[in-house]
Amino acid sequence: MNAAQLLKTFGSPTDRKTAIAMDAADPLAAFRNEFVIADPNLCYLDGNSLGRLPIATIESINDFLVNEWGTELVDGWAHWIDEAQVAGDLLGRATLGAAAGQVLVCDTTSVNFYQLCVAAIKARPGRKTVIIDAANFPTDRYILQGIADQFGLNLVTLNNDGSGGPGAVDIEADCELVTAETLAPFLNSDVALVTLQAIHYRSGARPNIRAITDLVRSHGGLVVWDASHAAGAIELDFDANGVDLAVGCTYKYGNSGPGAPAWLYVRKSMQAELRVPIQGWFAQDDQFVMGATFEPNREIRGFQIASPSIIGIRSVQASYSMIEQAGIGRIAAKAALGTELMVELFDAWLAPLGFTLLTPRDAMLRGGHITIGHPEAKRIAAALRKFAAVVPDYRVPDSIRLAIAPLPTSFIEVWDGFERIRDSVAREDYLKIEDNGSRVT
Repeated sequence: MNAAQLLKTFGSPTDRKTAIAMDAADPLAAFRNEFVIADPNLCYLDGNSLGRLPIATIESINDFLVNEWGTELVDGWAHWIDEAQVAGDLLGRATLGAAAGQVLVCDTTSVNFYQLCVAAIKARPGRKTVIIDAANFPTDRYILQGIADQFGLNLVTLNNDGSGGPGAVDIEADCELVTAETLAPFLNSDVALVTLQAIHYRSGARPNIRAITDLVRSHGGLVVWDASHAAGAIELDFDANGVDLAVGCTYKYGNSGPGAPAWLYVRKSMQAELRVPIQGWFAQDDQFVMGATFEPNREIRGFQIASPSIIGIRSVQASYSMIEQAGIGRIAAKAALGTELMVELFDAWLAPLGFTLLTPRDAMLRGGHITIGHPEAKRIAAALRKFAAVVPDYRVPDSIRLAIAPLPTSFIEVWDGFERIRDSVAREDYLKIEDNGSRVT
């Protein structure tokens, strides 16, 4: 039974009793009690931007401060030293479908992205073309532009949202979605690297990871996937899908906190082949000999730069232990059902108010959020915060993202949030909003 069929078994989407029944049948409902929810009246629909705080994280960090750092001092490094790998194994099996020894929890998504993109390009000497899409997250686009400039590469930007970019080429794309079919004409023996999002950060569209990875590989290139808006919301199955390289953050559906360490994934069969540009001492094979020349570790530690953030990793371990307990299959199923409820409420309540749906209707082609468009999106998003106790996420030029984070978000929270959006826009609350001067949207 797909998400649309399952939703119908609970009743009419516009009846609040339907959402109540969905919560009663939700196998993950109890996990909501494991999070800090300071205002029960708030409809927090921005967990795809920053997840809620798990109660276990507070306990874990306090325990680390008092019972490890406070008492062990420098001797703590005897068991902290490999925490990036231990946490990576947890994150990999909980959310990525990755066997042990292929994931590190370290650094930021941006640093990891740079590391793996350059490593992929160097592993394909003589090839001069790299490909990204215009709708990709800005950091990835900017970093790849810098890499192309640094190494004199030909950068191709698939113009899937109309915004263009360096080397822009127009493609047909529904909801920004890049498919193997639209990518194929741009692949040849000169392409070293393609980098795409596992879930498009703005539209929420979900490309076929396996089909695209296999296609690029058939031309001899490599793909770096950015799964920041996917990990913890959908089943990624990296090992089964033949993924070679991927990066992502932990503070969205991972609920690990603002600025928490990111992660990188390198397929085990590629670890001895690739060389990252930042050769830190943690990647040195015999690390504490501190030799005169760099001799890289040939396993996953070879992709680590420096000392891991142990406090940050404690947050990751607390939150991803909860995700592992819940099960990524059940999490993905709730995300599909929750976004299906959103689409139904959009059709009934928001489309008549001039909103457009910018996310695929098929649950298998989207992640844990949907995006709606409106000419007054920026002021509407601000008005929802100020007047309706709803927290959405505005994205330029005219879109609002709305997410269900499957562990802390209830179906009734989604239902109430959409009812408040409808009523706030009908009241024209957004006309009372003026620019507050903040850079944050």
